[in-house]
Amino acid sequence: MPMRLKTPMPSLDGATEWFNDEGFKPEDLAGHPVLIHFWAVSCHICHEVMDEVVSYVHAYKDHGLKVVGIHMPKQESDLDVGKVKKDIEQYSIVQPVAVDNTHAMTDAFENQFVPAFFLFDKEGKLVYRAAGDKGFKNVKPKIEELLGIAQK
Repeated sequence: MPMRLKTPMPSLDGATEWFNDEGFKPEDLAGHPVLIHFWAVSCHICHEVMDEVVSYVHAYKDHGLKVVGIHMPKQESDLDVGKVKKDIEQYSIVQPVAVDNTHAMTDAFENQFVPAFFLFDKEGKLVYRAAGDKGFKNVKPKIEELLGIAQK
């Protein structure tokens, strides 16, 4: 069953590796709105939306939004951490990225999809979740609604 709205954000424990995590501690997310983004190197839609997801890091930083990526392997070849590194460079991903090769985080978030998006409020409660390209279309308006800023 998918994670219900108002559910507290699960722990970010269980990553097999982290990238872009210099100075990042999961406990620093407390008191901030947070977007958790699940993706996979083999996912075409993930690649199509990646530039926009990365743009949220910059566009909403001054409004307190924190963005964390979780690489969720969907097939055997996705376990290659070198491919994850390559995507991080190719798409100029600047947010912390957890590699979830054992699906510990995936299971904690009760997630089955990539791309998938989980938006949490400052209290750490789930306010929105979506998957796929159709669900992604609502992510930006939900972020702006949560942050209390006018949609552009």
